[in-house]
Amino acid sequence: MTQKIFNTTEGRIFLAGIVLSVLLLMVVGYFAVVDMKIAKILVLIFLAHTLGGRAAGIGLCIMNNFGPLITICYNFYLEVLIVCFTYSIFVLSVNNYIQIPWLLKMMEKISNNALEQKDKIAAYGWIGIFLFVMAPFFMTGPMIGSIIGYMIRIPLVKNLSATFGGTLTAIIIWFFCFDFMNHQFHVIQYIFAAIVIIVILSKYKTIKNFLFGIKN
Repeated sequence: MTQKIFNTTEGRIFLAGIVLSVLLLMVVGYFAVVDMKIAKILVLIFLAHTLGGRAAGIGLCIMNNFGPLITICYNFYLEVLIVCFTYSIFVLSVNNYIQIPWLLKMMEKISNNALEQKDKIAAYGWIGIFLFVMAPFFMTGPMIGSIIGYMIRIPLVKNLSATFGGTLTAIIIWFFCFDFMNHQFHVIQYIFAAIVIIVILSKYKTIKNFLFGIKN
């Protein structure tokens, strides 16, 4: 079964996600040896980005004085990593390659969110996915955008180019907007911190259930 999965396009995308994850662990491991503070910041940004989205991740980068290139590249890297896993797992589960109950449940929730937006995006094709991913609203972003692209049968290359193009554009806009506000209003740092804390607290039950295997 594993060999069959990796013979599919989605299986290779999943493998790319594993490679990106290993590279991230190597970078974090390197900094854990030479500068533990940076290693902790990188992990915290990953968690904030995963749980709270690009705004939380970019905000933490700015709070820790990361420059524009590092902030944009690192957050884009995290987005690509997340999409590699969510897109591939979604498609593999739809095609019955994956039958893990908790993963299927997670994919069902993502699918429901994507279906709610599908009809609004379908008429606009590539540009619709691009704008949807770029938009700074709740339940938009590359994870849902790439799955909508699959649902409306946009070719994979066009789907991912729209998803990652919208993502990169959004990250650049978020960075320079946040950086401007940070220079003009120093209190924005505390707002960033509050956003991260609120997101983590709001996801506490989900995290607890995931870590300890608690069923609803």
